Amino acid sequence: MVASPSPNDPSAHLANLMHAGQQSMKQFEDALAAAMGVPAKRSIPMGQVFSPVAFITDMHHQYLTEFWRAWNAVLVKTFTFGTHAAIQPARGDKRFKDEAWEEMPYYDLLKQSYLLVSKQLHEMVDEAQVDDRTRLQLRFFARQYIDAISPSNFPATNPEVIRTAIETHTASLATGIQNLIADIQKGRITRVDESAFEVGRNLAVTPGSVVFENDLIQLIQYTPQTAEVEKTPLLIVPPCINKYYLLDLGAGNSFVEYAVAQGHQVFLISWRSAVPEIERLTWDDYLKKGPLKAIDAVSDIANVNRVHALGFCVGGTIMSCAAGVMAARGEDRLQTLTLLTTMLDFTDTGDIGLLIDEGSVTLREALIGNGGILPGKELAFTFGTLRANDLIWRYVVDSYFKGATPEAFDLLYWDSDSVSLPGPMYCWYTRNTYLENKIREPGRTTQCDIPIDLSKVRAPLYVLASREDHIVPWRSAFLSKNIIGKDPRFVLAASGHVAGVINPPARNKRSHWLNDDLNCEANDWLEKAEEKPGSWWPDWDNWMKRHSTGLIPAPTLAGNSNYPVIEPAPGRYVKQKSN
Repeated sequence: MVASPSPNDPSAHLANLMHAGQQSMKQFEDALAAAMGVPAKRSIPMGQVFSPVAFITDMHHQYLTEFWRAWNAVLVKTFTFGTHAAIQPARGDKRFKDEAWEEMPYYDLLKQSYLLVSKQLHEMVDEAQVDDRTRLQLRFFARQYIDAISPSNFPATNPEVIRTAIETHTASLATGIQNLIADIQKGRITRVDESAFEVGRNLAVTPGSVVFENDLIQLIQYTPQTAEVEKTPLLIVPPCINKYYLLDLGAGNSFVEYAVAQGHQVFLISWRSAVPEIERLTWDDYLKKGPLKAIDAVSDIANVNRVHALGFCVGGTIMSCAAGVMAARGEDRLQTLTLLTTMLDFTDTGDIGLLIDEGSVTLREALIGNGGILPGKELAFTFGTLRANDLIWRYVVDSYFKGATPEAFDLLYWDSDSVSLPGPMYCWYTRNTYLENKIREPGRTTQCDIPIDLSKVRAPLYVLASREDHIVPWRSAFLSKNIIGKDPRFVLAASGHVAGVINPPARNKRSHWLNDDLNCEANDWLEKAEEKPGSWWPDWDNWMKRHSTGLIPAPTLAGNSNYPVIEPAPGRYVKQKSN
């Protein structure tokens, strides 16, 4: 038992506090070791039994040693006016950009302590003897925890928050509370000035008409901008988990606008966000009511037997499966197939796949597998956790702590405009792709009452991936060349899942990589690929022109007698907000 310290003996009091802390730490270590029950991947002398407690204690000792070095570095920097910190944030980490994190010893030590804890947690995960998937899951959840406990996420330990509160006489904190209350009512974090945008006013403005609709889609036919157009029309299938106008953000920033300007006859599917009337729709319904019906309508309107098809992300997976259905039926309906950041082989799904396992899928199937809705807000939050520092915590700090007004950014507005999905469709998709990876294998799935073999789809194939894509890893997209289509062309764009795709040539931004030799593994392909400056869009257009069936005079009216115009683009479905 430790004697009570004298009130006049602070050193004894500190010693007792340290002793109590050590005892608490030992209890924590014992509990954690028992919970882990897993030895570390460290060399253990022959005859010595591994002790989880000893391992964790060793990690703790390393932490104290490195913390002392950090503390010593702060002292040296303070008294020598140096600028070197013992531990530095990762490149691109914007949380500690304020000068106070470097110049003020308190904040510098706070930052370095946090970075040291982060390093220790990562090392702890790396040392655990678990299978690869479990290790990846541990890394993901460790990163979520590490991101959440950053000192930049708390008002009392963020110098920018404190400075702003002083400068505004605490008005920033009052405004932040109002922002928080408003977001609680919305059920989501506001990341953009939503008053700056309106679908149909400055988003989704490429002229066109809705020429068909059912309870799941509206089909848009865009107004030609050239005297002649390609005879074979282009059908675009966007992802059903987002609003389609990512591909038509606004004048000068629209893939749809670009395709129309190059003389393509462009049609596009606008998916409806799930409502109670369609909560029982299945994956097969999405194929039948989506691209399969759209291809019938487009073929009728353009008076052709084939169409060019382009699918983006989940839209590419849906379009590929629809192509598989047509191939199984013996229907030769596709002139070409373009897949943008699409997965057909789900062996490596990146971080998002770590959130989907047998338990989570089974639970979803029990709750909404026979009817129900997966809310769009839940999907949006899940995607946000993949880049929590950029898509969650940054806005928590700026909006709730600093009382800042969100910026007006079209991509963020689109990202916040979520779409809900019918439960049966979502459950089939997650089980047969992320969980069991069936659709890549001939005959493993039955869709629209037919066993599907994607290798039977023989349309020329264009595949685009994005090098920094955290949703569809580019090496996974690369594998599509072996699964579907013929004469594949693979292009790798710079940047991520969205910015890599939406890159108008006029802006002359980023770059892309080309290599005609696809008889190799992904890394070998990249090693020999040639980097080209600017957008990949012209390369795709040139490829499409090589598969042209000729030009015809541009139609003067949208639709036809079987598919009359219903309303102007962008239509009603894209304007509906999900719950």
